[in-house]
Amino acid sequence: MLKRWDVLVACADMGNRNSLIRMLEGMSVGVYSCCTLSQAAEVLSSRKIELVFCDENLSDGSFRDLLRRSRLWIGTPHFVVIVQFAECKECMETLQVGDFEVMSTPLYPTDIELAVIRAMRNGNPESLFRVSA
Repeated sequence: MLKRWDVLVACADMGNRNSLIRMLEGMSVGVYSCCTLSQAAEVLSSRKIELVFCDENLSDGSFRDLLRRSRLWIGTPHFVVIVQFAECKECMETLQVGDFEVMSTPLYPTDIELAVIRAMRNGNPESLFRVSA
């Protein structure tokens, strides 16, 4: 039996949030969505989330604030930070913080699927897809 993976989509941009939800729903993962830092922190404190897609900035904080809060609970999820413009300095700073990827908009289904697969390889590869080397 396959373990169900839960994914959090924390996007202030409604278009990105809806696109991500549609793409993820086709991947047999549980999807939780929100648009603020406080809502995202509430989800992370109450559920085992394996992967977080998060806008760089939310209305009440940034992905860095969410990361700090997520470390208060057991198991920090893999983060994919969504930026409007991929700037090298921004990307390098983000990647040095921990288990991160940076993805710039527009979002493409293949990129989302690959992010999920990479996160699962870091966690439990048998849980959703069979990934061959």
